Amino acid sequence: MTYKYVFGPVMSGRLGRSLGLDLLGGRVCSMDCVYCEVGATRTLTCERAEYAPAQDILRELADWKAQGLTPPDMVTLGGLGEPTLNSAMAEVITGARVLFPDTPVAVLTNASLMADPEVRRELALADVVLPSLDSLVEDEFCAINRPCPGVTPQAVAEGIIAFRDEFKGKIFLEILLAEGINDSDENLDRLKTFCRRLAPDRVDVVTLTRPGTVKGVRPVDGAVLSRWRKALGAGETRDEERREPAAATSDMARTTAFVQASLARRPQTVLQLAQALGADEHDIRAAVDALVRAGDVVAAQDRGETFYHGSGHVLES
Repeated sequence: MTYKYVFGPVMSGRLGRSLGLDLLGGRVCSMDCVYCEVGATRTLTCERAEYAPAQDILRELADWKAQGLTPPDMVTLGGLGEPTLNSAMAEVITGARVLFPDTPVAVLTNASLMADPEVRRELALADVVLPSLDSLVEDEFCAINRPCPGVTPQAVAEGIIAFRDEFKGKIFLEILLAEGINDSDENLDRLKTFCRRLAPDRVDVVTLTRPGTVKGVRPVDGAVLSRWRKALGAGETRDEERREPAAATSDMARTTAFVQASLARRPQTVLQLAQALGADEHDIRAAVDALVRAGDVVAAQDRGETFYHGSGHVLES
């Protein structure tokens, strides 16, 4: 079976071996962040709809389970856009719990819709919610996140605070810094105050580690990252962790399908793919090379490493 909505697993320092569910099926989002690793947003909207049918997502998830692979550490709603835009999100979370009753469900969100009480009620069905808030300074927020008209950093912040009061699970707040865009002292001071109010279970301050949407957007240096992490009480985190492969995937066609689905959502190196998919590095290299020859995957150099991404990943100049 070729997967349109299920991808990975992907290795995550926060979530472990995370099996992704794409709730949009395309680059539909309420923001067009300059650092987004899946490419430029094609449909910028705050309108909720069933962009990807819940029954199709869950059918693929059931098929993935039937393959007999090692269960993931987490089932994570994310993918090519903002998952809370899918009006069937609650059905997907509930269905994932039925299929993987012992596996926590997480949701990655830019928090732009958390001002909506219905969205907060649906998100509360998850075990872990990972909202992002990159700046509380209006012009910085607009520059780095390029949101839908009407989305403000203040509304996003208050939506997250309201959710904290309603949610019994864990909140992992993420702040991504880009050099010269949102790394100001004013933003740091405002986020310090916000974090004291929110008291999240975890704060992750990160910077770009893969090619983003806009060329020329650069990561902050290590000194800036360390200062922010210390100020916000964030622990040292790594985007990927080196782990032993969880299970071998010997069927080459299946491996290639998994690789293609994963690279459509997230640029990765061959080693990162091998670790996440629990496959032999040589098999992953063969799959990647075949996809490159077919034009389905493209190689890109970034800071001395070769990353691969789906051919539909659009970069801006």
